Amino acid sequence: MIKTNGLTLHYGGSQILHGIDFEAKQGEVTCIMGTNGVGKTSFLKALSGAHPRSGGTLALAGENLGILRPNDMAHRGLAVVPQGRMIFPLLSVRENLETAFCVLPKAEHRIPEEVFDLFPVLKDMQNRRGGDLSGGQQQQLAIGRAMIMQPKVLLLDEPTEGIQPNIIQQIGRVIEHLKSKGNIAIVMVEQYFDFAYTLADQIYVLRRGEVAISDRKAALGRDALRAEVSV
Repeated sequence: MIKTNGLTLHYGGSQILHGIDFEAKQGEVTCIMGTNGVGKTSFLKALSGAHPRSGGTLALAGENLGILRPNDMAHRGLAVVPQGRMIFPLLSVRENLETAFCVLPKAEHRIPEEVFDLFPVLKDMQNRRGGDLSGGQQQQLAIGRAMIMQPKVLLLDEPTEGIQPNIIQQIGRVIEHLKSKGNIAIVMVEQYFDFAYTLADQIYVLRRGEVAISDRKAALGRDALRAEVSV
């Protein structure tokens, strides 16, 4: 569903990513792992258009794309749940969800019941300001907003960061549900090893801005992989 060949990225004069070959398939969770500072979030920014790649190719649903802005990538079917969640604190929960309508035809400007079924707290708190929600509730809101966009590719950047254990379990169940639908490629950057390993089908490990490991989870030993991504 999304694929890169030789992707590079620079911040000013510093090269952050070095020739990343990557592929994420529909109906699978592709997990990007590695220690802090190896370029995981930068890679997601390159995929989403938030930071233009310096070189290499990117294809979405079989179409090779040029350097596109984030809103163009969103209209083509890519949704992001960013690190820090990035909800609108002064908008209500419902208004935050409705911001996803910008990529949908007007006839589809509605919040699917599926979102409220998966995240009942959002239905109960529709009129609360986003900034009044806990971190875990804000993460649920960010994922619900992304779901409304009907994405082909869902990028999740550290979805468990700062989240209480019961919400982490719920988010895991939601990711499994979205995976089971078979029509979304889920790309997840995650430091919580057990959470990532449980959900992943394909695993990429980055080291110093390069792919050090790329393989199916079934082919990777749990303990050996943990050692590779430990600080």
